[in-house]
Amino acid sequence: MKQINVAEVIEGSKFNSFHLSVLLWCIFLILFDGYDLVVYGSVIPTLSQEWGTAPSILGLIGSLTLVGGLIGSLVCGVVADKVGRKKVIITCVALFGTFTLLTGLAKGPVDFAIYRFLAGLGLGGIPPLLVVLTSEYSPKSIKNMMVGIMFSGYSIGGILVSLFGMKVIPELGWEWMFFIGTIPLLALPFLIKYLPESLYYYVEKEEHEKAKEIVARLDPCYIPHDTDRFIMNLSTSGVPVVKLFEKQRGRSTIMFWIACFMGLLMVYGLGTWLPQLMIEAGYPLNSSLLFLCCLNIGAIIGSICGGWLADRIGSKRVLISYFSIGAVCLVLLGFKPGSLFLYVLVAIAGAATIGSQNLNNAYISMFYPTQIKSTGLGWALGIGRFGAIVGPTIGGLLIEWKFPLYINFLSFAIPAFIAAISISFVQNKHKSTKNLELGPVVNGYRKID
Repeated sequence: MKQINVAEVIEGSKFNSFHLSVLLWCIFLILFDGYDLVVYGSVIPTLSQEWGTAPSILGLIGSLTLVGGLIGSLVCGVVADKVGRKKVIITCVALFGTFTLLTGLAKGPVDFAIYRFLAGLGLGGIPPLLVVLTSEYSPKSIKNMMVGIMFSGYSIGGILVSLFGMKVIPELGWEWMFFIGTIPLLALPFLIKYLPESLYYYVEKEEHEKAKEIVARLDPCYIPHDTDRFIMNLSTSGVPVVKLFEKQRGRSTIMFWIACFMGLLMVYGLGTWLPQLMIEAGYPLNSSLLFLCCLNIGAIIGSICGGWLADRIGSKRVLISYFSIGAVCLVLLGFKPGSLFLYVLVAIAGAATIGSQNLNNAYISMFYPTQIKSTGLGWALGIGRFGAIVGPTIGGLLIEWKFPLYINFLSFAIPAFIAAISISFVQNKHKSTKNLELGPVVNGYRKID
């Protein structure tokens, strides 16, 4: 009987059509996840006029969606370990697609808020599962790059919101922005057929025939035999959170939690309120939506370039630089610089907020040992969701209280500074051999676990 270590197969594989298909499906799903979360910010100015709703209430509705996202994230992670990632992802798509459709049919702020909360349950469950699926199927040499490219789909969704919003809202009404967000419902049959399940899940459930099919797609040279059995030397089931604090990882774990909280506060705060902030500064709606487009273009460039840099000089250096530069740009935005410089600053702010959070997710997934990666990322994103909930509420209160523009942007710059400081306190992986497990000598070097 031949035993095959699936972790070695995945990490040693060369990028091929299978990796590309996983990446494209994950980009497609995160695109509409990003679209559906950013779309609310594009319709706030219209809803404010049509319903006469106060900014603080609109901010609360935005946060309520993210409360649903927090619940969905926590529940879906546990359920996915039991029934598989694919089934949970498909269920989440059906859930958020259905209630996004109903959101477009809402007649007032109450039913609108209820539908957004229920859509949030599905929206929150998708990103952590897509991160894990992309990371699981990424060759080791381009893992940061793969996760960064995948998360760029979130920003593409934000760009589509901006482009559609400039034409759709004036001509068809805000409702059609939500109808567009239901397109993934049409893709459900294709997702069921083509989206791959986690190879680790198949191995854990001892579904060896299905595992052979995926290994053959990862490694075209693999010839399956009836006696082949797969091992992974890790458990994909839940791991006690206390393990995140063992072997000198405690400080880094807390720092990751703080950075995620601040990062998601900025991502969702700016994604929800940037158009309204620009309208308050005197720009028309179309120009304000264009700023949202620039924010997300910057995020795409920042995610991909940052992932490339992180694979070469390390995630920690890139993240500290990104968060610091982003903080400076957000401060400068508060002083209404010239038009060209303004667009550049918004783009850099996108790279340093959304882009930084994407890179932070990849950094966390690579920082922890294999057997606690999912737990480490799941808890960091779970804590970060509280920041995502706070962000839209803060934005609504800032606008309602009529603070000067520079105070509004300074309020989002401070979290960027805190995130940069937090990442600087993350310990370098395997910085010391004290209390670390030493593995066997491989090619003349001793492996450190």
